[in-house]
Amino acid sequence: MTGVERLLLAIQHLSLAPDLDAVQAVVRTAARELADCDGATFVLRDGERCYYADEDAIEPLWKGLRFPLEACISGWAMLHGTHVVIPDIYADARIPFEAYRPTFVKSLVMMPVRSIDPIAAIGAYWAHEHTATDDEVALLQGLANAASVALDKVAVHGQLASAVELNHATHRLAASDELTGLWNRRGFIEQARLQWEQRSGPRASVAFIDVDGLKLVNDGGGHDAGDALIRRVADVLRSRLRDTDVIARLGGDEFAVLSTDLGADELHDRLAPALVRRASVGTAPLTDIDLLPDALLHADARMYAAKRTHVAARAIRSA
Repeated sequence: MTGVERLLLAIQHLSLAPDLDAVQAVVRTAARELADCDGATFVLRDGERCYYADEDAIEPLWKGLRFPLEACISGWAMLHGTHVVIPDIYADARIPFEAYRPTFVKSLVMMPVRSIDPIAAIGAYWAHEHTATDDEVALLQGLANAASVALDKVAVHGQLASAVELNHATHRLAASDELTGLWNRRGFIEQARLQWEQRSGPRASVAFIDVDGLKLVNDGGGHDAGDALIRRVADVLRSRLRDTDVIARLGGDEFAVLSTDLGADELHDRLAPALVRRASVGTAPLTDIDLLPDALLHADARMYAAKRTHVAARAIRSA
């Protein structure tokens, strides 16, 4: 494979690199092959320091170490925005000899990634005295140009990912109930439509739940006690339902549930025994997601019928 062919392959791989680690892996390997050298480093600018992020060499160099920009040749290349060819490191005053003395390096080329405001540098090192040829310098320059584009792409992707994550988090907060962590009314409608599109069977139903005696609890123990009761009801709903069911606190003491694979009676049997003496439950079938408001009204009416029955039964017991 010729140098140009190897460079084109590296450019292709860099165009597909999804993150910084992938960019570094391509650069360190390609630099060593393009320059036919004994070692290569990929150096990132970290403020006023050079960070030797990665390397591919016959012996360890400086991976993981940081040096002041003014104290290393990679920093010189980034500060000046130009490459440097050094046939004999011990004959060049810009080289920090003590850092190089334990290594195999005798000659090098340091290529900045971008000539304007460099963000990184690529180093190629030889274990013998070697003056880099024009072709070797040109190939390393081409690799640096491709690395610059790849790093910019990774940065943009990272910014987009952060923006998307922030947008999702903001939307989740806007669609959630602060007290219980369940969906609120807005979230319930959105999630109900999403779940409806993914349903696998013909049956679906909704439930309307109303907490029993919340006013008495608030009057007797304060709103903290009332909030605790609402959270207990929310916990019961979570424990009795599945991830595929949509649960929401619509507001105050009212909750709603959508199940896309349970009939109305099955949903009622799942919830009512668990909520006894805490809340009243009404359920209704749902045949079309556009009929969700109507189904909730039917479930609400059945819930109030159940509540009246509970109230009457308590009155008889206390008589």
